[in-house]
Amino acid sequence: MKKKSSFSTQGQRADIGSLVIYRVLPNRYADAVGPFVFLDHIAPKVQTKINKEGTGAHPHRGIATLSYILNGEDEHFDSAGNYALVHSGGVQWMNAGNGIIHDETLNYDSKTDSKLTHAFQFWINLPAKIKAEKPGYLAIEGRDVPFKELPDGSGWVKVIVGSFEELTSAIPTYSAQFLYHIHLEPGAAFAIELPDKVEVAAYLPTLQAIINDEEFKAGDFIEYDRTAGSIEVKNKGQEACDILLFGGEPYPEPIVAEGPFVMNSKAEVANAYRNFYNGDYGKIDYDKQRAGM
Repeated sequence: MKKKSSFSTQGQRADIGSLVIYRVLPNRYADAVGPFVFLDHIAPKVQTKINKEGTGAHPHRGIATLSYILNGEDEHFDSAGNYALVHSGGVQWMNAGNGIIHDETLNYDSKTDSKLTHAFQFWINLPAKIKAEKPGYLAIEGRDVPFKELPDGSGWVKVIVGSFEELTSAIPTYSAQFLYHIHLEPGAAFAIELPDKVEVAAYLPTLQAIINDEEFKAGDFIEYDRTAGSIEVKNKGQEACDILLFGGEPYPEPIVAEGPFVMNSKAEVANAYRNFYNGDYGKIDYDKQRAGM
């Protein structure tokens, strides 16, 4: 049985500098999908000059940030001393744990002739016990993201988080969760069965698609019911289309989110701010981190 859509909506503009950004999650209908509590879509753009400012150094606590770079290169810095530059198709994952400061800069890919930039950032809520641990970090280049061709040249699936069939991502998980990038050629279809109680949503970043016999347009975020069933995606268009499918088991603990912090109580959020203003999260040494790459 095919799962039924609960609602669909579009993201709201939340631009940073020259980046055109659509804030897809949270929205007026949903605060989370499984452990995913945030999704920004950095829209496709031809970049004509190098971005040297980044998003600006800022704190996080209680979540893992995940940046998925479709096109371009993403430079990561944080106050734990982690640094990496990943290119088109790559992933930056950072467990903010008990507090960290980080910064990211998205530019066009220096390894190719393309000036196109296009990316996503997710926040993944952490269990309370992981929120109390030290931060962690992982960078994955595009060639190392688990990848599978679909039958008859109809497209492919990339496993950014979790597992799909024989593929498993290197991104650490602390609950049942998944994030798939599905690419379908014109006329192609993809289907997946999901168990009972799993929360799942689809996002169409650039083109329309038919999902469980309903037609959705570019920019649509669609959440589905929590009963066992299938998700079937069809591309009836003239161009190849992309779909992000993500979710997981419901987050079982209280969620209190404010600014860059996602904790389990208001007192914990207040403490997160207090620690940040006290300087407990450290500082980023940009020059030292670049020099040590």
